[in-house]
Amino acid sequence: MEMMWMTKDEIRNESVAGTPVIIPFGTVEQHGGHLPVATDTLQAYGVAMRSAARTKVVVAPPVHYGQCSSTRNHPGTITISGDTLRSLVDDLIESFVHQGFKRIILFSGHAGRIHMSALRESAERAVRKDPSIRLAVACDLDLVRETAQELLRTPGDGHAGEIETSRMLYLHPDSVSEVPQEEYPAIPPYRVLPDPEKYWPGGVWGNPGAADEEKGKELIERSADALAKIVESLLE
Repeated sequence: MEMMWMTKDEIRNESVAGTPVIIPFGTVEQHGGHLPVATDTLQAYGVAMRSAARTKVVVAPPVHYGQCSSTRNHPGTITISGDTLRSLVDDLIESFVHQGFKRIILFSGHAGRIHMSALRESAERAVRKDPSIRLAVACDLDLVRETAQELLRTPGDGHAGEIETSRMLYLHPDSVSEVPQEEYPAIPPYRVLPDPEKYWPGGVWGNPGAADEEKGKELIERSADALAKIVESLLE
């Protein structure tokens, strides 16, 4: 069920029934010269909606902004702070619970460390405050690596590479431009830099050339299966 198209009475009925809700989180972030800045959001929402075809769940409107570190100086990346994200997630959880939804999955299409940490911190704070809440935090990239590693040709593929390009070729093929060459960041290990883009000029982490639409479909479907299992675990 797609919450943005539901009426207040439909939403009330689902909350009373104890239906879980997925809140998809994305970013406005550069994804190389071939993918749109909404790539993380579009993937997360696409997976969430397909999981809703497998199990009864409400998919909330996505959160389009997230915390971006290594890409923050690239054109197109609009980031918020970890503190802002934590406050936003705190408020969202509180409001969904207030509306009667006590089974919530925070599902992120962005895998940044600070970003994911903010989601987990807010979730932990919420369950400490109200142990009756059932919460899960999942990262889309983790689901891919857990369920579909054998499909991938690129070791360590991450950002705007084989995985994301394949998935966008399936979800939104008209949004994919000419695929760039394979690239990996050369950021010095352990360093915190003011100018990480100097060490990562193209903004790609992996091999977009290994992408194809059929692989993208399988990657999306496997993530949707895994997310549906997370939903069902909250009902046990």
